[in-house]
Amino acid sequence: METERILLRYWEESDAVALFKYASDPDVGPRAGWPAHKSVEESREIIRTYFHNETTWAIVLKETGSPAAAGEAIGCIGYYTYETSNIPIGENDCEVGYWVGKPFWNKGICTEALKLMLDYCIQVKHFENIWADHFTGNPASGRVMEKCGFSDTGILNRCSQLVGGDKDKVKVFKYKG
Repeated sequence: METERILLRYWEESDAVALFKYASDPDVGPRAGWPAHKSVEESREIIRTYFHNETTWAIVLKETGSPAAAGEAIGCIGYYTYETSNIPIGENDCEVGYWVGKPFWNKGICTEALKLMLDYCIQVKHFENIWADHFTGNPASGRVMEKCGFSDTGILNRCSQLVGGDKDKVKVFKYKG
């Protein structure tokens, strides 16, 4: 899946250095419900354990002003099914989630990636409803959702499986198209 600027591709173990570069930032992971990575080896294990599947993609910049970042995984996007979602969803629904490294915030990359993911979830996977959520302290993620056609459901949920999910609530959004 791709646009002029980005490519969504499956993760490879060789992405561990790039993953660590962005996932070790303490401002990134906790906003999405996971702890900052502590080593390249931990990032490699995350790729093996959590990202090596058919529902999770690396967000890759095709070209950048910085040649070092071109072709590098700068974030992650994917979907969760009924069995793995953070929130209660229907059996034919999915929940989408995403993040990008801090140097790429506020550049429209998450919006671009989410639009690609929505198209895939609708056209290829044929999910009935698509859901998303974000911690109340991360309104930028909600703005990405709104730009892509999601509406705030008014539901606040606790997600104990997320880091911080026992104390901070998530706002639940639903895709309206």
